[in-house]
Amino acid sequence: MRLGHLALGLAALAVAACSSEEEVAFEPVPAEDLVRTIGQGELVGFETESGAAAWMAVPYAAPPVGNLRWRAPRPPLAFEARLEALEAGPVCPQVTNNLSAGETYEIGELIGSEDCLTLDIYAPRDVRPDEALPVMMWIHGGANTWGSSSAYDGSELARLQGVIVVSVQYRLGPLGFLAHPELRADAEIPDDAAANYALLDLVAALQWISGNIDTFGGDPNRVTVFGESAGAYNIAGLMATPQARGLFHRAIMQSGGTASVPLEIAEQGGGNDAVAGLAAAIAIAGEGADGAALRRASLEAVYAAYRDEDGELTSMPRMIEDGVTLPEGGILAAAETPGGFADVPLITGTNRDEMKLYTVFDPRLTRRLGPLVWPKGEDRYEAAVEYPSRIWRYNAVDGLLNRLAANGRTDLWAYRFDWDEGGSVLVTDTSVLLGASHAMEIPFVFNHFELFGSFDSVLFNARNEVGRLELADTMGAYWAQFAATGEPGDGIGMGPDWPQWTDTGAALRFDTLDDGGTEVFSRTESPLAIASDLASDERIDDEARCRIARGIVGRQPSLADAFQAAMTCEP
Repeated sequence: MRLGHLALGLAALAVAACSSEEEVAFEPVPAEDLVRTIGQGELVGFETESGAAAWMAVPYAAPPVGNLRWRAPRPPLAFEARLEALEAGPVCPQVTNNLSAGETYEIGELIGSEDCLTLDIYAPRDVRPDEALPVMMWIHGGANTWGSSSAYDGSELARLQGVIVVSVQYRLGPLGFLAHPELRADAEIPDDAAANYALLDLVAALQWISGNIDTFGGDPNRVTVFGESAGAYNIAGLMATPQARGLFHRAIMQSGGTASVPLEIAEQGGGNDAVAGLAAAIAIAGEGADGAALRRASLEAVYAAYRDEDGELTSMPRMIEDGVTLPEGGILAAAETPGGFADVPLITGTNRDEMKLYTVFDPRLTRRLGPLVWPKGEDRYEAAVEYPSRIWRYNAVDGLLNRLAANGRTDLWAYRFDWDEGGSVLVTDTSVLLGASHAMEIPFVFNHFELFGSFDSVLFNARNEVGRLELADTMGAYWAQFAATGEPGDGIGMGPDWPQWTDTGAALRFDTLDDGGTEVFSRTESPLAIASDLASDERIDDEARCRIARGIVGRQPSLADAFQAAMTCEP
């Protein structure tokens, strides 16, 4: 994954670490032994730079354009000729932001194509169609408003762990999530009445995998969905989506979430989102517009309804309790209901310093001098990150797993990722600034160390290479063993047995040997415990404590009672 403008803000630091030699761009070449025939027709793949097999931008559904905009995905179209599946397809429409823009785009640009429902397949180079390897379907992150499948190279995970990796694109932003009565009124099939079109896209991708992946050497009866951030959030949604039942057999949520928006609020407003469905529709196609008028609107008009004064995408409802894909009460209600959540083994976890990705350039917490960045005060910086990161963990791990365990589920595992050994340049120390931040585990899972563009040479350097490659091998082995068997076990001998979740908060902590190695630990989180620890934190003063509390409650108002019980702050 490339985190564009964040990388550009740090890129000048990498000059000293970069080679002056120009890299020769890799050119994929069709490989006749990687020709495959599926129901849509014939396609040909290629050998990746690292020696795996790959097929890129394979359509898994019909283009959701014209009359199919804001409808459930339809079956994929037949290929007109042999498909040369050699290059990444267009990204789904999205507005670039300070994480996704980079050298190619400025912040606030609308990019992508509505014809984007494609997937990328990676496999061991000598894979046979009858091999029946475990399948791992990756769902990318990006707040459900940006991102792409091709930002994640599954070659090494497939090659080293003997799995088939499928990275999927799905509709984003207002094209993926929109609640409006006129769109329901002209539904052609029952699923058209949904509001979470992105979830239905992922269901369609799983259906495609079920019907085709054996041709690429995969086992359709051993499909694991895994994803990070919004991708993990979408996995939680799929676990509660009836249409997805039976299409996947294990799930791994990396830094996910469980929140949802009631249908009435998604349409009429009243929550934390700036633009709800009814208001957006008026901006897109005028007062009284029906479904046909909304579908005729230009892509620019659709996105203009969701832009702020700076041209950036503003907030909108996502993961809507539409009664078609998600029940009333959403993900958590489904988890509390016997039979309401997919009965498949689940791993969920977070990174210790999730929020550092979002605070590294906060002028209240860090100083900048050209490309150099450093904390104004390390204690203040760490405290500002610790408590919202722990709330993230409560939402993604304790809150979800405890609900499932209360219904008798035992096939549950939790982890925490702690690697914080990034390199430094002058006063900029990434082990402090980023630590084990949000998204930092992705290169370790994929064993492919690209995250911050040109800054990768500072973050992932020669001094930390041995330890991080060992950790990547370990994480990949646990993920692959889980995909193969439904139990992570000991990662095929790469570490300790991973204990199932209990009320003690048993989990596996991933780190290098220099920092204690991969080990079992136990820790529980609750809003009141987090608020109480914040109230007594002597590293910071009352003003800083209350600022942290207000930020947490502002993002998640349901936690207000816990923080009000633990501390007194002015509104």
